[in-house]
Amino acid sequence: MLLIAGLGNPGSHYQNNRHNIGFMAVDAIHEAFSFSPWSKKFQAEVSNGLINGEKILLIKPQTFMNLSGQAIGEALRFYKLDLDHLIVFYDELDLPPGTVRVKIGGRSNGHNGIKSIDSHCGNNYHHVRLGIGRPISKELVDQYVLGNFTQSDQKWLSTLLGVIANNVAMLIKGDSNCFMNKISLTMKSQGLQ
Repeated sequence: MLLIAGLGNPGSHYQNNRHNIGFMAVDAIHEAFSFSPWSKKFQAEVSNGLINGEKILLIKPQTFMNLSGQAIGEALRFYKLDLDHLIVFYDELDLPPGTVRVKIGGRSNGHNGIKSIDSHCGNNYHHVRLGIGRPISKELVDQYVLGNFTQSDQKWLSTLLGVIANNVAMLIKGDSNCFMNKISLTMKSQGLQ
């Protein structure tokens, strides 16, 4: 079994925020495959399904971003899963919009949701960083990540979410390089990178 988590903040007020791109990625995966309806467990919304025969639990912590590790830690302990069975999708300021980078372990780079997971669970899991770009001024970071994607962002965003869902099986079988390459080629072929 694998746990695929998307980070974000709960509630309709935050639904279209840049900070919620992790939720959006998991929602796209949920829609692309035959997953159960969302239910509440582990201080999160969860859904079970199969991708290429692999049991998957999708999880969207409902604890707010800064406490994401509580919900994810509960789920990992309940299912007795090691960190190599955890994939986390989240927003990354230091990557251009529509860019994806996957790595195992590493630092939080100031991302409070990742800090929370690291403190509750450790950091040796699959980090899927989804580029949202960075505002011009450092003082505008909070306003930027909690701001909604703009109309001009919608084309690259919808393409990115679709290509993530269509190729997540590569990531699940451990081929993160093919996953990243497929996304990059798709985004470039459509002039979105």
